[in-house]
Parts: sequence; C-alpha cells; structure tokens
Amino acid sequence: MEFTTTDNRTMIAQAVRDLCEREVRPKVMVWDESQYFPKELFTKHFGPAGMLGVFVPEEYGGAGLGYFEYYDTIVEVSRICGSIGLSVAAHNSLCTGHINYFGSHQQKKQWLTKLATGEWLGAWALTEPNTGSDAMRMKCTARKEGKEWVLNGTKCWITHGQSSDVVVAIVRTGELLDSKGMTTFVIERGTPGMKAGKKENKLGMRASETAEVIFEDCRVSEDNILGKEGEGFQQVMKILDGGRISIAALSVGIAKGAYDASVKYAKERQQFGQPIANFQAIAFKLADMATRIEAAELLTLQAADLKNRGQRMTKEGAMAKYYASEVAVWAGTEAVQIHGGYGYTKDFPVEKFYRDSKLCTIGEGTSEVQKMVISRSILKG
Repeated sequence: MEFTTTDNRTMIAQAVRDLCEREVRPKVMVWDESQYFPKELFTKHFGPAGMLGVFVPEEYGGAGLGYFEYYDTIVEVSRICGSIGLSVAAHNSLCTGHINYFGSHQQKKQWLTKLATGEWLGAWALTEPNTGSDAMRMKCTARKEGKEWVLNGTKCWITHGQSSDVVVAIVRTGELLDSKGMTTFVIERGTPGMKAGKKENKLGMRASETAEVIFEDCRVSEDNILGKEGEGFQQVMKILDGGRISIAALSVGIAKGAYDASVKYAKERQQFGQPIANFQAIAFKLADMATRIEAAELLTLQAADLKNRGQRMTKEGAMAKYYASEVAVWAGTEAVQIHGGYGYTKDFPVEKFYRDSKLCTIGEGTSEVQKMVISRSILKG
C-alpha cells in the first residue's frame, strides 16, 4: 500500500480547499442557523470544479479519478463544513455511484452526464421509517404492469429528498425477507406519483437537506431499472462498502476541522500569562487528537486503496467507518473542552463540528452495525 500524496492529489486538495474557503466558510453558520441547503453551490461551483463526478469516466462528463482523490475532496470540504461534505459524499458515492457501477451505457449517458457536471443533483433512497438497518423488511414496493412498474411507499432520511433532480430508489419487487426480491429504479423529479415529504429538523448537518421521498402509484418504465430485476440488495451491499469510505472521510474531515480550530485557539488563548497550549493538559489533548486522526486517516486510506484495486474491502471499510466516526465525535468533544465556555457558543466553529460529528456514527450503518460486519468477517476468517 502506497499512501504518499502525489502532486495531482495535492493540487486537487488545494483547489477544493481554496474553493470552499471562498464559497463555503463565509456562509457556514448562516446556512446552519436557517437550515438552508445551498443547491446553487453545487450547480454553480462544485459541478464545474469536477467535485460531483469524481469517479465518473470522462466520457460521461466526470473527472475519472479514484478513491484517494475522492477522499481528499470529502476531507477538505468537511474540515470547513460537515453538512456540505455530507451532501457531496451522498451525491458522488450513493446516487451517482450506483448508476456508474450498475447502469448501462445508455443509462449512464442519460443520467451521469447531468449528475457529474452539477446540472442535476442526486438522491439515494433505501431507508424506510421502520426499516433502518433492517432493509430486508422494506415495505416500499413496485408491481409490474406491462412494461411499467408502479411504486408505492415512503423512504425517509434521504439526503436531497426535496432538492434532487433524480432519485435512485431500492424497492421490494419480490417476497419479504428475500435477498433477491429487491430492485433498483431511477426516477426523475417530476415523474407523476413521486413527491417530497417532511424535511427533518436535525441536531447537526443542518445545511444538508434530509427529507422523505413518497411514492403514490408512481409509474416508471422498465428501462429505469439498474441492472436486473431482483439485484437491488446485492447492489446495495456493494454501494455501502464504498459508502463507508465516504463517511470515514467525512469523519476525518470533521475531526481535522475541530483539531485545526483547537490548535489555533490553544496558541492564542492566554491564561496565567501564557498561551494555554503551554499547559500539558491542553498539549496532551492536542497530541491525542493528532494521533487518533492520523490512525483514522490511515484506516480510511487502506480501504480506499483496496477499493481502487478492485479488491474486497468490506471489513476494512467497516473498520474505517467505525473508528473514524467515533474519533470525529471524540475530537469534537475535546475541541469544545479546549475552548471552554467559548466552545459552547456559536462564536467559535467547534460547537458545529461537535454537533455534525454525531451523524457519522449513525448514517450508512451505525457503529453497532459496523462492529457486526467486522466481527462476522473475523469469525468467518
């Protein structure tokens, strides 16, 4: 495994950092306070910069890059704003990634060319109100009528559930608990029978829109199926492997943001006639933060390396997601503690890193699910 940063990676990371410093940082708290999702940021800036089609081949308008460059992109966005990092990750890894991995040439030409350039924003719909980690019991169904499928049901916790232009939805087309009874459909916004539902009022990640997607006799063509009928669950397992790298990168970015702010504050804040960084209690906190963040980064890069080489990385992805997300929460907590009373106010950035970090231990598989995946892999081995 070779994790040395190349000139190309350095250039991409710097470009993303500069763009986010200019277009994201000045508005972070405005968006957070108002729970405003800045779709125009994606269409006007991120799309043209190649940040919305990182994996997509150039023939479909994408950047044609790998998971190292994707990792750098998510980290650099998230160390400024976790909400925006989450939205970039969901668009790339879930919606766009699913079409890229399992779509036909015609489907890729139809949808990826718009998603990769930022003309369209994507959503990925798996979770339902009563089937979070238990996807095999999903109640959202599709029945076949001629060459059309009719979808009914509700998906929840969907990133871009209201603002997306296209939704990749996994629904049940077979028997309950049948792993070959789920199918993936692509549904464009404006299709009769698909509408947005309630938008969630969240603790953190408030500038990343999370809402219901509702299907009521929504008719789609069989041409909108990704892969084959009944392959949905197997596809989901592969998509979630890559998705764990996304959340791990998001976690590392949030942790780095909290760490950056803590180092800056510790050098500037004076107590007893000297910077608090001179006190061992604070210096050791910073040392622990730096060490755990680097460990999380290495675990994530290991998973990214395996993914780049097309090797199985279910265990490694789960380890990266589990550890990095827990480190993000811990780093956010330590950052608030280092800032003292100021850390509990919105005048400093660490309270937002603290709030945003918690989702990382929940989204795309809880920490408990990751430990289940890891332990099963160990025991099988």
